[in-house]
Amino acid sequence: MAEVLVRYFAAAEEAAGGLEQEAFEFAPDATLAELHAELVRRHGEPMARVLRSGSFLVDGIVRRGGDARLGPRVDVLPPFAGG
Repeated sequence: MAEVLVRYFAAAEEAAGGLEQEAFEFAPDATLAELHAELVRRHGEPMARVLRSGSFLVDGIVRRGGDARLGPRVDVLPPFAGG
């Protein structure tokens, strides 16, 4: 198992009940799809809403999910308003 530190920002932090970050244990070949499922399981519909239009930052690369592999740190980014 490998520890993955997940950091939450803005609306993602709110959806995670005010947590700024939390650690997860995943198999070394785990994917963002698995993390997505676990985040929704832990934090419910508020997190599902954020993830529908948000993204992940893994190793400095923005990912939308799917079969991308997890890194040791994953940032959950909500959609940002432009202006």
